[in-house]
Amino acid sequence: MAGIGLCLSWIPAILAAGSAAAQSVSGGTVEHWGHGQLSPVAVHLPAAVAEVGTNNSAEYALLTNGTVWAWGSGAEGELGDGSTKNAAKPVQVQFPAGVTIASIPTDAMPWDTGYAIDTTGHAWGWGGNAGGELCLGNARSDSTPVELPFSDVTAIAGAGQHTSYDASGILYSCGDNYAGQLGDGGTAPSQVPVRVQGLSGASVTALVSGYNNVGALLSDGQYYDWGWDGGGELGDGVVGGSSDVPVQVTLPAPVTQVAQGGNDPADGHTLVMLSNGAVYAWGENGSGELGTGNIKPRSSPVRIRPPAGVTYEALAASGDASYGVSTTGDVYSWGGNRTGQLGDGTTTTSKTPVLVESQATPLISATSTDVAVSVQG
Repeated sequence: MAGIGLCLSWIPAILAAGSAAAQSVSGGTVEHWGHGQLSPVAVHLPAAVAEVGTNNSAEYALLTNGTVWAWGSGAEGELGDGSTKNAAKPVQVQFPAGVTIASIPTDAMPWDTGYAIDTTGHAWGWGGNAGGELCLGNARSDSTPVELPFSDVTAIAGAGQHTSYDASGILYSCGDNYAGQLGDGGTAPSQVPVRVQGLSGASVTALVSGYNNVGALLSDGQYYDWGWDGGGELGDGVVGGSSDVPVQVTLPAPVTQVAQGGNDPADGHTLVMLSNGAVYAWGENGSGELGTGNIKPRSSPVRIRPPAGVTYEALAASGDASYGVSTTGDVYSWGGNRTGQLGDGTTTTSKTPVLVESQATPLISATSTDVAVSVQG
């Protein structure tokens, strides 16, 4: 998933210390890599993990007890613990008393920003807000969660400095809009909610986002996306320009899962899994992130295949890399690897899948050069 990539030189040095300090904590375990950390590092949490999330600078885990924990950079308050300090080991996001969290975005969260949806359907946001992506009518950062102006929220996804929300069955967006990523038929930015056009009455089951793109998966398996199309990111056979309203991507079977990546205006790609188990990809491919074995971009969906004998159960996409978790818990990665986002101990780009981990659950999230996956045991 997307967001602006940052070279956070402090991360590799403190991760090992943070991992060691957390060994005494029982509960769930998340492994993460990227941002200069070349191989997976374990983070231990006080309860089982229900979901994982990422932005460009921090990682998040929703636990089965309804609490959210974060670690990584805190400069914009994105850790949600009331400070702007970095954290090597997990800190608890400080929601008001009585708030229990039901979900966090997996694909993905904006630059230095965190989100969550509570059990009553209210959305909460914290951290960076330079584009007004929190929909609060301002650009002020908050170091603890603030309730956002929506009810009956079922999905959130954002990247860069924009966010889209599914609230009461209506899609809204806020933030930057230079490529039409708000989907409202224009390119004017907005710090207050604007309605996404063209999907009125549609039942949305998932939202995904890249740096300058957004996608919506409908309950009938149709998939729509909007925003930048400089390298075929929209998957409609067109290269160049952008779309400020959703366009449908034509695929041979209903979509059951989608992941969208992108790190800056020069990249952006999408992976989808279909109801028949096939995986398709499109968009930019300068680092081999489509998994086609070459670096040719694709403006229409092309089928990609996992290694022999492997079936993917979950997909993820970061800035210029992609990930698949197999039905047996193996994690594969392919694409760019400038800061170790493939997790294979190198900084070597790979146009074909490489094995990273063998004890994973299907819970995976990736943004920019940052990856997190829940592991067994």
